[in-house]
Amino acid sequence: MNSLAKPSRRLTALVFLTLVWLCLPNCMAADKQLRIGSLVPKNSLYHRQLMDIGEAWRATQTEKSKYVVYPDGSQGGEAEMARRMRIGQLQGALLSVVGLQEIEPSITALQAIPMLFRSWEEVDYVREKMRPSMEKKFFDKGFVVLAWGDAGWVRFFSKDPALRPDDYKRMKFFAWGSEPDQQAIMKSLGYTPVPLETSDILPAIQTGMINVVPSTPYFALATQIYNSAPQMLEINWAPIVGALVLTRKAWDDMSPATQAAIRAASEKAGVEIRAKARQEVIEAVDAMKKRGLTVNRPNADQMREWTEFAEKLYPRIRGTMVPADTFDEVMGHLKDFRSGKTK
Repeated sequence: MNSLAKPSRRLTALVFLTLVWLCLPNCMAADKQLRIGSLVPKNSLYHRQLMDIGEAWRATQTEKSKYVVYPDGSQGGEAEMARRMRIGQLQGALLSVVGLQEIEPSITALQAIPMLFRSWEEVDYVREKMRPSMEKKFFDKGFVVLAWGDAGWVRFFSKDPALRPDDYKRMKFFAWGSEPDQQAIMKSLGYTPVPLETSDILPAIQTGMINVVPSTPYFALATQIYNSAPQMLEINWAPIVGALVLTRKAWDDMSPATQAAIRAASEKAGVEIRAKARQEVIEAVDAMKKRGLTVNRPNADQMREWTEFAEKLYPRIRGTMVPADTFDEVMGHLKDFRSGKTK
């Protein structure tokens, strides 16, 4: 009996291991999660586009797979979300340059050079020229860029009216806590940056800790910043550029069919975000004006002061906030665009 029992036990064990092996892909798929973080407000254009991408992902998964978007900065600031992706707590994030630079510093060239871009056409041209090499840099550092977007031009929202660069020297600015180079430049020029996270902006301006918030109109409306800072300077200081990124680990775990589906949905979302976000800038300003926002438009002399002020910053930004070679690359692309050499 013992001699018969041994082969039987071996056969049972072999069958069991075979079943486990066959089940393994499905079991793993059932437990799959895609967790995406962002500062974008819940139910905003950006949040809705992220949810649409999730539908494309879910269509290739099992019923038990989970796609979760964490809006409103619930996973921390952008630098924190970049850290969470590295340790696997998030698989992706929709980030502005503030967070993307934690992964690849050269991305700052698209957002950190004030008053460089004169139109969205210039932003689009430079971004597309730099896109292949930029995406490769992210890939080499463990991230896949799925979509590029933007969120409007940065304007200055303040408690008191201001029209000239010197008017802001008596005020206290919100500054990203993860941008020490920017803070150092501001301090050297006589300005007062106060490093905070996005979630701290509203209570800080309500209590007087800060007096000025550089923000896009849409964000100022969505977060009600304009109620405490009802003066807006109408200059296009810089575009807020962003991207949806996934970790390469999450990307490599996907089947080719899933990768194709999510890439197509993400590319479509990027186009929608760029088109609608630019229109929402105008709509947001109109909505805030109806609720008490004052729009301050610099005259020609004041505008000249802003342009000269921004251009004086370029030598200090090059090599610190923006890598020198990338700074030069952007300038070269802009020169070509403005001279008509766009092929």
